Amino acid sequence: MTNDRVVRNGRVVTAESTFDADLVVDDGKIVGLVSPGTSIEATDVVDASGLLVMPGVVDPHVHVAEPNNIDTFEHGSRAAALGGVTTFITFAWQAWAGDQSPWDEPGSLREGVERQLTAGEDSVVDYGLHATLSREDEAAFDEFPSLVSDGLTSFKMFTAYEFGLSTGFVERALEEISAVDAVAVVHTEDDSVCTAREERMRSDGRGSPVDYPDSRPDYTEAMAADDILRLARAANAKYYGFHTTSRATADVIAAYRKDGTQVRGETCTHYTTLDESAYRDQGTLPVIAPPLRTRDDVDAMFEHLESGTLDVVSTDHVGFKRANKAADQWWDAPYGANSVQRSLPVFHDEAVVKRGYSYPFLVEKMCKNPAQAFGLDEKGTLKPGTDADFVLFDPEQTQTIRATDNASLADYSIYEGREVTGSVVQTYLRGELLADGDEVVAKPGFGEFIERSIPDWSV
Repeated sequence: MTNDRVVRNGRVVTAESTFDADLVVDDGKIVGLVSPGTSIEATDVVDASGLLVMPGVVDPHVHVAEPNNIDTFEHGSRAAALGGVTTFITFAWQAWAGDQSPWDEPGSLREGVERQLTAGEDSVVDYGLHATLSREDEAAFDEFPSLVSDGLTSFKMFTAYEFGLSTGFVERALEEISAVDAVAVVHTEDDSVCTAREERMRSDGRGSPVDYPDSRPDYTEAMAADDILRLARAANAKYYGFHTTSRATADVIAAYRKDGTQVRGETCTHYTTLDESAYRDQGTLPVIAPPLRTRDDVDAMFEHLESGTLDVVSTDHVGFKRANKAADQWWDAPYGANSVQRSLPVFHDEAVVKRGYSYPFLVEKMCKNPAQAFGLDEKGTLKPGTDADFVLFDPEQTQTIRATDNASLADYSIYEGREVTGSVVQTYLRGELLADGDEVVAKPGFGEFIERSIPDWSV
């Protein structure tokens, strides 16, 4: 039998161990991992000497083709491919009417899904969708069963902003999410405290970027997380906390993870590498919500990743032009930063090179855990029979991050000038080459929408 491809001479990394093996691929699937040099007939032989062979990164928190974001599916997914990300989950918004809305009138969740499926026809990588509740309309609950049947097994909610939901409505939504055994993914900040603090800071003229973290302190994140976690526990709903930034919030999540079955959490690459000094150095470019915190909070992210309180490292990628982000007052800068192209090498440099964490630790947090948390059964692994999504990664190559290399439409980087050790050499999706060095070779539309299963969090 002649297989499509064999990857030879690489060092294989899984979430459990690291070992020498050859990777055999056929018909888009992993056939097996065999001893180095095993006689294998293959149409294509890839020499991975000196490289790590690891599962494709799964990023469950990427914004493309959405409100307040310039990246299309094509550009966002090209950036993902160059960064070793073979699957991401983005957001299908329920239209709402308001000052921050691109829509003139409210719409349904299903309409939001159809918009994203159309936009996703240009994706280079595989993708899933979080159905996103942006207004308080109980009619949306009637859509939950059909959306879950169609592979949207998670529902996003905000507790802040114009499209944030009241605690009372979130309670009802959690009950309905629990009824269909889906996952509630939640952005937690206490809106009333954040709004009051911003108003006071505006009045006091505290618009310098270095003042920005004071507008959304760690306790606003922690208190909202505690509120929603209590409701999730009462509803017996699966809770996944987005972009954890602080020791205070991670401690809250830890308190609810006694049996580990119904609670999951993530942090983002920037919260594991950057701190509030970035506002002094970069101005408003790193204005994100929740904000960058202290060095102690950065350390806390690793402590809670290591303990298992936090399961995943994502990006919360959002594309903007520098001209949109640069402002004299922090409140004039939109929230968000692009990073999906940089996450793997940046996190590798911080976690493995500088802090001494293992390669299985990296694969667990960036590949295995996000796939398992969100029902991506064929992703985040190198097990035989699963999708042949893998990355060839050079653990020794150094690079200096420059925004001029962005595949995203964003023309800046919060990691500008940062020298990191580790570089994506090639990215493969379903056995086919997506990206080779700094070139995306796959055509728009190669990526597919992935219908996700209901995840089993008991394992």
